[in-house]
Amino acid sequence: MSSGPGAASAPAPEPHDSPPALDVPASARPTRKSSMFSSLKVRNYRLFFMGQVVSNIGTWMQRIAQDWLVLSLTGSSAAVGITTALQFLPMLLFGLYGGVLVDRLRKRPTLLVTQTSMALTAIALAVLTLTGQVQVWHVYVAAFAVGLATVVDNPARQSFVSELVGPGQLQNAVSLNSANFQSARLVGPAVAGILITGVGTGYAFLFNGLSFIAPLTGLLLMRARELHAVERAPRAKGQLREGVRYVTGRPELIWPIVLVGFVGTFAFNFPVYLSAFADDVFHAGAGAYSMFNTLMAVGSVAGALLAARRGTARLRLLIAAALVFGTLEVVAATTPTLWMFALLMIPLGLFGMTVNVTTNTSIQMSTDPAMRGRVMALYMMVFLGGSPVGAPIVGWITDTYGARVGLAAGGAVAALAAAVIGLILARVGNLRLSVGWHRGHPRVRFVPREQQEVLAPAA
Repeated sequence: MSSGPGAASAPAPEPHDSPPALDVPASARPTRKSSMFSSLKVRNYRLFFMGQVVSNIGTWMQRIAQDWLVLSLTGSSAAVGITTALQFLPMLLFGLYGGVLVDRLRKRPTLLVTQTSMALTAIALAVLTLTGQVQVWHVYVAAFAVGLATVVDNPARQSFVSELVGPGQLQNAVSLNSANFQSARLVGPAVAGILITGVGTGYAFLFNGLSFIAPLTGLLLMRARELHAVERAPRAKGQLREGVRYVTGRPELIWPIVLVGFVGTFAFNFPVYLSAFADDVFHAGAGAYSMFNTLMAVGSVAGALLAARRGTARLRLLIAAALVFGTLEVVAATTPTLWMFALLMIPLGLFGMTVNVTTNTSIQMSTDPAMRGRVMALYMMVFLGGSPVGAPIVGWITDTYGARVGLAAGGAVAALAAAVIGLILARVGNLRLSVGWHRGHPRVRFVPREQQEVLAPAA
């Protein structure tokens, strides 16, 4: 099937390149290693980045406040899981349609609408909470409303980055976006914890609503003539099916999406896990929940900044990071003390962010720009949309069998999925497992079958 207009930005690799299932096509990689903050030299991206700094802090404040409010109103981890599920259910149901719309629409006006709608939702929830009228169903409705806006907002923001910086700076910009989001995680949970214990959750919602002023101002100040033009998909029948066929026909796209589906559904339900550990296991309250999120953010920022320095986004790194991430969750579930558990949040954040950034970057760099909205929508639908399935399940497991069992089960699923999909990608890429010694140490790696056959007689 033809990849359509714009395919030259990410052509298929030549025969001498690494197998497509394991590496991003060579021509889609940056030609040289960029500095860690090189994409910030672009004015439009700088405005976008600065607006997101403020808005992301508000988003993290609302996440913490929302989870704690539901737990306070109901006393149930399952209810926290239901809230998470409702927020991501629209992505599961309508995510692909959102991608079709994003490929047809201009990204900047679209983001102005979606960001405004999320701001109004946060302010409405703040008013209900501050006046003492809030009930759990109000939080459910607000979470679902934010999810509806996210159906379009998420793929629009993801694909808009390429219009801001162009293909040469794409990996750096994607990594800095993740560092931005996770850096806000250092501030947002800490401020939210202070507000929750000091004046109540309503002010966290209010701050989030007002924080959208920053990204909206940045969007309005951008210079349209400096955006990198991307051909929009014309309105036509069958575009949703076309997007699905495009992804399923490419191993370098479909298998990473399947992997993050398992990870996102079962291992990334930290609102359920961490609130339960803070409240039920360690009996430490909202302060500990905020600390867990903050320490995880430290690792996440480190992971994102390391990704910004890398010149490529190799899928073998994705497999290894997902395997370590799942294993660390199993280890964290068995820790006997609060401080041991808290310290493990740092490597969990680092490897979780490595999974996130590597998947996002490799998919964007391997996708035809005309298909990017649909592909990113499918990726986000699987990654975020798995929560409506996973959150109630892990919430029930956590309520029934305890937080330790819930976290260990989620990590085991992620590690097993990484191992199985790694073997599938190796088979698709015509690789075999090589076990040997290197400088006196054992070494396990995948090598091309031809190389293994050459090395075998020498062994």
